[in-house]
Amino acid sequence: MPRRALTEQRPWLLASLAAAISYYFLIDSRIPGVEMMALKGAGVGLLAAYVWQRHASRDGQLLTLAMVFAAIGDVAIELDLTAGAAAFFLSHLAAMTLYLRHRRHVITFSQKLFAATILLLTPVIAYLLAVPSGQGAPVALYALALAGMAGLAWTSSFPRYRVGLGAVMFVASDLLIFSRFSVLASSPLPDYLIWPLYYFGQFLIATGVIQTLRRELPEE
Repeated sequence: MPRRALTEQRPWLLASLAAAISYYFLIDSRIPGVEMMALKGAGVGLLAAYVWQRHASRDGQLLTLAMVFAAIGDVAIELDLTAGAAAFFLSHLAAMTLYLRHRRHVITFSQKLFAATILLLTPVIAYLLAVPSGQGAPVALYALALAGMAGLAWTSSFPRYRVGLGAVMFVASDLLIFSRFSVLASSPLPDYLIWPLYYFGQFLIATGVIQTLRRELPEE
């Protein structure tokens, strides 16, 4: 990687990693809620800054928008679950638009099957997990957008084991959130896994997309 690229991107990525890791280890501390929400939002918010600075194309703007809405969702969900879900819903729409612009020319049967499985099972599992709380229908609607984002990421021309895997990690993180409504309500497992799966999924998406865009459209 060129030295100039390293010096340009490291500050944003390192700051994002520092914020995300700090949030994970400080989440149970006595730091006031406002400061913790700001730290939480900074993780993906700084990824948005990284994307914006690295690629100013239409595709870069779509990914920036997806990351910005996700960062808003990270903060809003601490105040109101519906507001947070709405922000993430918009994030998924922006990401889907990006992935639709970069469809893979040849998609194998196994890739199609995996994407279809994500699209079909994610809303169903989310619904079943949320039914005990009485939130089955709205959770399933949100999960449909989540599944669409992940399925399109997996079948896009972006690196499948970075962008596609990152999107699948996002799905796993959200399903763990929904599991708190029922099967894992008393388990500490979601507390340990939700944030790492979500943040590092977003990290893989951001770096994977930008690496591809800069290789294919270096003039942007």
